[in-house]
Amino acid sequence: MTMRQTKKGNQWYYGMKVHIGVDKDSGLIHSAVATPANVHILTQAGELLDGDEEVVYADAGYQGIAKRPEMMSKTKEFRVTTRTGKRRALPDTPEGRLDDMAESAKAHFRARGEHPFRVIKQQFGFQKTRLRGMLLPRPPAERGGATRTVAR
Repeated sequence: MTMRQTKKGNQWYYGMKVHIGVDKDSGLIHSAVATPANVHILTQAGELLDGDEEVVYADAGYQGIAKRPEMMSKTKEFRVTTRTGKRRALPDTPEGRLDDMAESAKAHFRARGEHPFRVIKQQFGFQKTRLRGMLLPRPPAERGGATRTVAR
């Protein structure tokens, strides 16, 4: 399998993606598929389901999954989160607050599916370093003690 490039927003990425299917009760991975970065996540959804699921929780990238022909016989219900912009635009009414609570509940179930990625990133050292609110280390020249290299 070859690695490919893709653009998300205004940022280019090169590499591969890993798509996983996780059991919502135990949090264990039951299926995994690796694809080049330019492959859309919906194309691999059929391989991630084992057919015994009654409810599938997915992020907003899986919008329209229930309409795909290969998904018609796979499961009874898909609970896909709404896109961020639509969630922000929910009205401040009782119905809007109820919709927001439903989205929050979906996020709690989806967190089980995201946990394996966190574990893998920690194991291989791919965590982001957060320096917000802290003083960044300054280069030696700015500290007043410039370093020199001496050739002999």
